Amino acid sequence: MKVKTYGWMKGVGSAIALLAIASCSVTQQPNASTTAQTTAPNSSSSNPSVSESGNVAAAQGIQKTTVVEGLDHPWSLAWLPDGSMLITERSGQLRILRNGQLDPTPIAGVPEVLTGGQAGLMDVSVHPRFAENRLVYLTYSHGTEQANRTRLARATFDGKSLSNLQVIFEVSPTKSGLQHFGSRIFWLPDSTMLLAIGDGGNPPIQLNGELIRQQAQNRRSRLGKIVRLNDDGSIPQDNPFVKSTDAEPAIWSYGHRNIQGLTFDSVNNRIWATEHGSQGGDELNLVQAGENYGWPIVTYSREYSGEEITKERSRPGMVDPKLVWTPAIAPSGLAFYSGDKFPQWQGDLFAGGLVSQDVRHIDLDAQGNVVNQQAIEIGQRVRDVRQSPDGLLYVLTDDNNGQLIRLEPAGG
Repeated sequence: MKVKTYGWMKGVGSAIALLAIASCSVTQQPNASTTAQTTAPNSSSSNPSVSESGNVAAAQGIQKTTVVEGLDHPWSLAWLPDGSMLITERSGQLRILRNGQLDPTPIAGVPEVLTGGQAGLMDVSVHPRFAENRLVYLTYSHGTEQANRTRLARATFDGKSLSNLQVIFEVSPTKSGLQHFGSRIFWLPDSTMLLAIGDGGNPPIQLNGELIRQQAQNRRSRLGKIVRLNDDGSIPQDNPFVKSTDAEPAIWSYGHRNIQGLTFDSVNNRIWATEHGSQGGDELNLVQAGENYGWPIVTYSREYSGEEITKERSRPGMVDPKLVWTPAIAPSGLAFYSGDKFPQWQGDLFAGGLVSQDVRHIDLDAQGNVVNQQAIEIGQRVRDVRQSPDGLLYVLTDDNNGQLIRLEPAGG
C-alpha cells in the first residue's frame, strides 16, 4: 500500500541505533522490580544496526526542585494560557496548580472512571485554541474489570469546573483486565490529535479465542494502535487507512504494545513514541503514518516467564525501533526539548522511567539517530515529563505521595 507523506513527517531518518540498558516493566506487572537483569532474547542480534550499552552515565549540573507533593499517583499535566497547570490523578481527580499552589479542591465535572491496576484517569490535554474555546481533553478507563475500554472525552473548563462533557472516541473492542490502556494524547501542527491505545494486556488475557495482544496486528481493531482524530473525535479524511476496506479508518500506526510517551519534534517534523515491552524490550520509535511497528510478531521482549515471545527481532515491512531498553526502564512520559534554558539540550528527547526511577536524556543527531544517553536520577517512578512554556522540564512521579518536580540548570 502506498502511504501518503504528511508534511510534518518529511525528512525522517531511517538509520537504527538500539542500546540495551537498565531495569524492568510497568505498573503491577509480575516483574516490576528494579533489580531485574534479564538479557534481551537474541540481544546480540543478526541485525547489524543493533548496538548495546550496559551502563548509562549520570547527568550532571541539574537542579531538582519539588514544587508539589502529596499527589495521588499523578499521571499527566498540561498548562493553561495563564500559566496554571492541570494535573490528573489516576484515582479520578483533576487538580489545578495556580501560582505554585495546589488547589485542595479537585475540579468538578470529571467523568466516572474505572480504577484499579493500571486503570484510571490518565492523560489531560488542552486544545491548541483553548483561549477561544476553553476545551480540555481527558482519557480514562471506563466500564468494569470484565468489560472495559479507553475513552476520550472533552469538556469546557471555566477555571473551576468542567461542563458539557462529551465522549468523542472510545476503543473497540472492549477488553477484560486492568492493563494496557495506553492513553497519551498529542496535538499535531494541523490541529488533529494522535491518541495512543494499548494492546489490551498480557497473557493469559484473550479475545475471540486468541491472546488479546494479537489485536495489535488486527487493523479492524483499535487495540495496539495510534489513532489520529479531529478535535471533535471524527476521522480525518487523509488518514492512511481511511479508504481501506480491511482497516479501522482512525488508525495512524499499528503493531504497538503500550505507548505511554508521545511527543513531536517541531524542528525536524518527527513524531516520537516510547513503548513498554514486557520482560525487557522497551522501545523508542520514530512513528510514521500507516506503518507497522511489529508487536507481537517481532520484539526484543520476553514473556514474564522468561520464555521467548518470538524469535524475530526485525522483519521487512515492519519498522525497527530507534532504541531498545533491556532490562526495561518502563518508559512513561516523553518530551522533545526546544527551549532556551538548556541550549545544549535543544533537539534532544527526555523519557521518564517508572522502574528506572529516572529521566533519560536521549541525545539525537540531525538524522534522528540515538547518539548517547544520560540518566537524571529522580528516586521515584516517573510517570510524565513535559517541557513548560518557559523552557524548563517538569516531572510527575507515580506514587501515593506523588511529586511535581522542576528540573533546571544548577545555579541557574
